[in-house]
Amino acid sequence: MQDEENLVRRAQQHDEEAFAQLYEEYFDKIYRYIAIRIGDRMEAEDMTQQVFLKAIRAIASFRWRGFPFSSWLFRIAHNQVVDHLRKKARRATAFLDESLLAADDDPQLIVGQKLDAERLALATQQLTSAQQEVISLRFAGGLTVAQAAKIIGKSEGAVKSLQHNAIVALRKILLGVIDR
Repeated sequence: MQDEENLVRRAQQHDEEAFAQLYEEYFDKIYRYIAIRIGDRMEAEDMTQQVFLKAIRAIASFRWRGFPFSSWLFRIAHNQVVDHLRKKARRATAFLDESLLAADDDPQLIVGQKLDAERLALATQQLTSAQQEVISLRFAGGLTVAQAAKIIGKSEGAVKSLQHNAIVALRKILLGVIDR
């Protein structure tokens, strides 16, 4: 955290190398979060770039408030996703792309992963928007409960409840899909 704080302070003083390090550290996490929320790889890449453009423009206004810098970035990403979904005027979905999965040389394993990802994507679409958001932040973004709570403006207890209910719902949906 101390290194991150130092990097942020340097970036606030227009140190391009410091911001580049922050970019490298968080790009993949922000990208995965956005890609899972909107289901479009190309659009997710563009939106992730927009998140970092907004961050570099507003980094001078960033203040430490007991949460890591990544929480601030995820809040920007969250706002980008909300704006995107409003513009699309459609219900948020969570498609998983096979490129988001770890590559493996075993074709059978890759096909199995793709089928599992498709099942999970279909099941995730049946969750509420709030549940999808928590699952994306916690598992795609790798955030803590506290960080996710700050980003979506809910209590930690509410995030834990949403996560628990989403996992229970996914389990029921997936078992129903498998039993068919």
